[in-house]
Amino acid sequence: MGTGSKSSHQSYAVSPTALAEAPAAPLDITGAPAAAEAADLAGAAVGPAGDPAFEVPELPEPLVESAPPAELPAGDDPLAELDTLVGTEPEPEPEPAVSAAPPEEETAEASAEAEGVAAEGELQSGGEEPSAEEAVLLQAEDIEEVQEEEEEEETDPPLTPVPAAPPVGEPTGTPILVGGDDFINSEATLVAYDSSDGPREVLLTHISEEAEEKLLDALSIPGTHMEEIQVEEEVKERLDLDKQKKLAELTKTAISSVQHKLKTGSEMSEASIAKHQAAYDAVADVLHNPSISDDEKAMALHYLHQLNVVKDKIDNGGAPMPWMDAYEVTSTKMVTKQIPVPDGDPEPGTLAATVRKASRIKANLDPATGQTSWDGVTRSSANGTEYEIDMGDGWKAVYRPYKDNDPANTEFSLRGQLEVHAPAGAGHGKDLVERLEQLHLMNKPMTAAEGEWTYLANNIRAQGLEGSAGMKGAMETAQGLQDLQVQEIVHQRMESLMGLDSDALQTAMKRIHLEASHKVLPMKVEVVRDAVAKASGFASGAELAASPGYEPTPSTGGKWLTWSRFDVTGKKAEVQGAFKGRSLTHNLNGGDLASLLGTGVLASTEKRAVMGIGGGLGMSEQSDKMTGGANSVFLRVKKTPSSPGGGRLIWDDPSVLMQRSDYYAYNGDHYGAINPAHHNYNAGAITRDPMKIAKFSGSSNEIMFRNGIDLLGAEAPSRIVCHTAAERNSILASLTSRGITQLGGKPVEDVLCTEADY
Repeated sequence: MGTGSKSSHQSYAVSPTALAEAPAAPLDITGAPAAAEAADLAGAAVGPAGDPAFEVPELPEPLVESAPPAELPAGDDPLAELDTLVGTEPEPEPEPAVSAAPPEEETAEASAEAEGVAAEGELQSGGEEPSAEEAVLLQAEDIEEVQEEEEEEETDPPLTPVPAAPPVGEPTGTPILVGGDDFINSEATLVAYDSSDGPREVLLTHISEEAEEKLLDALSIPGTHMEEIQVEEEVKERLDLDKQKKLAELTKTAISSVQHKLKTGSEMSEASIAKHQAAYDAVADVLHNPSISDDEKAMALHYLHQLNVVKDKIDNGGAPMPWMDAYEVTSTKMVTKQIPVPDGDPEPGTLAATVRKASRIKANLDPATGQTSWDGVTRSSANGTEYEIDMGDGWKAVYRPYKDNDPANTEFSLRGQLEVHAPAGAGHGKDLVERLEQLHLMNKPMTAAEGEWTYLANNIRAQGLEGSAGMKGAMETAQGLQDLQVQEIVHQRMESLMGLDSDALQTAMKRIHLEASHKVLPMKVEVVRDAVAKASGFASGAELAASPGYEPTPSTGGKWLTWSRFDVTGKKAEVQGAFKGRSLTHNLNGGDLASLLGTGVLASTEKRAVMGIGGGLGMSEQSDKMTGGANSVFLRVKKTPSSPGGGRLIWDDPSVLMQRSDYYAYNGDHYGAINPAHHNYNAGAITRDPMKIAKFSGSSNEIMFRNGIDLLGAEAPSRIVCHTAAERNSILASLTSRGITQLGGKPVEDVLCTEADY
């Protein structure tokens, strides 16, 4: 990206419309997977030494395109570039398949459709014939549009449908899930801030560090766009005669051989003497040539002097010799250098970005109405760097990069945060997601099949299964399946791809990667599910999928989206037993309980900022931003309180929250540190094991839950302790007026209590 070249980022799967054929029915993500024959993946199915092998499902037949191949321009060789993109040598072209002639009705329909497309193309292009490259891309787009219409009913429905217009003023916005691995936990939120100019619709998300390079590849950032210039520069270099006769090499070989003997006190060997003689003869041969220049003579004498020192050491021994350099001369030459262009125009196909001091949306939450507003401009300052990105047509994005925010001295919690802003007005919900494509990020709502992949990935991390036997092999097999699918599609479409220029070829390859990812996902899930099952004590992936605790879809009923972990949901009684007599608690520390329940969420510092809730509510907000703890809310494990003070949230059944897969904990106060560069971080002290957390004894222990906790949904606390009866009555009236009569399956009256009740 620094050179403006795309050559190092060509294989990224940007998510335009998928070309993949959808399954005839949604993938069964709860039952046993269908049996599949093993496929030979050139050894990819066999893990490292000691790891069990995995059965690799058979790949589907590659999609055969009906498009005639574009002609190869004379003198061009895009095949070499294509091989670079794929990373493998092309296989021999397969024999064309012989297919039965289509029925007359289908042929007629196809002809009519083709004529319609052609007529439309003529109207749009003014009668000009498209180039071969344009024809291929146009045809691919036509195929995609047809497939989109045909597959609309068949494709896995989104786990979280994207609203056309998020509810205006809702502080927590609308949580959604985006397919792929580009976003942490695949989460994003659509917020519509109220403003005098109409709704300000924004997509808020947190991209993974691994996805950043893709995003940066989409940008032209001032100071990183490079141009080549010719400049005069003094250079030091060896003479051509020296390089030709290898005088420096021969002399250094002689020196090194003798130097070794001097350092060890060994006798000079015949080999050392022979090396000196070979160097001496080569130098003498140059000196005896009467046609050498003055510089060449000085060079030869330089080496002769060094060799005389070597000869003295051979004859007399002594201390090791000082280091001897090759002979170099200084000259002025024209050299090509790359220099940054601060204000250059964006590279073709990229978005202009401006580097500025980091900031956050400065929204305002009206305590009377519970509505959040923002004028689309006002921002609060932050400690770090961000990019403001012009996406065109009134759209923009703000991104806080990992690479430009040093964990040692910037706010760790803001790294990777992305905002996408629509023009003022309502109805941009789906466009906000689709616009992620401009940033080379996945831009489709997550489906059930993709959800199971994310569920497995979260469980691997939460349960610490990364190093389990067979897990590495399974991940390699999964990646191998996808790579092989890419190669199959590429080889099938080789001729049409060869007709594309570099930019068009990259676009086509990105689409192929996405298509391969979609087509092979069920097989990847099957392989990894089996490995996770064996690592966690199940006989097979089918047995794991059929177990009561296996829930490969997130909880989507409340303000947050959370993924569960089957080692807790499947063993709830064991977890409850481990926490017997202990509870999870949160103390508001003087905060307003009524306001908290008015928003309905216990939100992290970072979430509160974009909701419009002012600062100063947390115990250590600024420190938490540096440690990374600001992306989470903090709870503590305590002996179940019999006389709790007011302003407390208590979960007497910790399994309600411990089934989440996004928490981590310390048995002490570390400010929720996940920043390796911060002094409070301790990798050895972090745990995600609920059984270890249940035994925490430190009075300042802490459990961090990402984003926050939905206080009015399934994660509601079992007790909300008010300071006074008046406060309880006020909160009870507010909840009743909003139609909230139960919290966590209990009547609100039983959950709300006061200090005086104990």
